[in-house]
Amino acid sequence: MTKDGPTAPSDAEEKKPLIEYPSIYTFKVMGVQEHGFAEYVRQLFKRLMGTEISPDSIREQPSSKGKYVSVSVSVYLLSEEHRRAIYAQLHQEKRVIYYL
Repeated sequence: MTKDGPTAPSDAEEKKPLIEYPSIYTFKVMGVQEHGFAEYVRQLFKRLMGTEISPDSIREQPSSKGKYVSVSVSVYLLSEEHRRAIYAQLHQEKRVIYYL
């Protein structure tokens, strides 16, 4: 204990990972509703993951007015670095309007 009160934990002790790896993680990718957008996203994740993406791992949800589509892709990630690298690549893609 210090004169100011109990000793505060160090930054390393305070910061616990929000995601435990390895983990199944779902990315949500949004774009204009046009023919082939879901396949474009599937091929993008195939390239980023280095393996085929199962159709069971992908879900499409059109927007209420049908102009946009959200494609959810669930993948198996081994590390936070891999998750961040995928987000960085999504940021570079011209057809991707928004991603979560």
